Amino acid sequence: MAKILVIHGPNLNLLGEREPAIYGEQTLDDINKMLKDTAAKHQVEVDCFQSNHEGAIVDQIQAARDQYEAVIINAGAYTHYSIAILDALRSFKGPVIEVHLSNIYQRESYRHRSLVSEAATGGIFGLGALSYKLALLGIIEMLNL
Repeated sequence: MAKILVIHGPNLNLLGEREPAIYGEQTLDDINKMLKDTAAKHQVEVDCFQSNHEGAIVDQIQAARDQYEAVIINAGAYTHYSIAILDALRSFKGPVIEVHLSNIYQRESYRHRSLVSEAATGGIFGLGALSYKLALLGIIEMLNL
């Protein structure tokens, strides 16, 4: 069974509470459950990881190289300045889909630049929690599962 890793970056543990007008009312648990339910329908496995710490995210990406076929990542604020996460993603050989709940290009100018995009196969943003589901379905198609 194919395994896909979903990485949630800083502050995503506060979904549903933090700025719901921007990020929506769904919690991180809601999103993870939706991903696991969708994966089960397609006979793939999804593991979800969240951290507010850059090094923990880098460690998770490095460990994923031998365990997962693909990565979905919402690096949160690290998207815009983490060269460490970019370098770790460059070492991952499978598809990487970058996800953002909000449309980063309609927000503050410092959010318009994504370092993660330089290592991503593709990206989905601005569709709330649906962004994650579409990323998962895209990976399933890309992997011919």
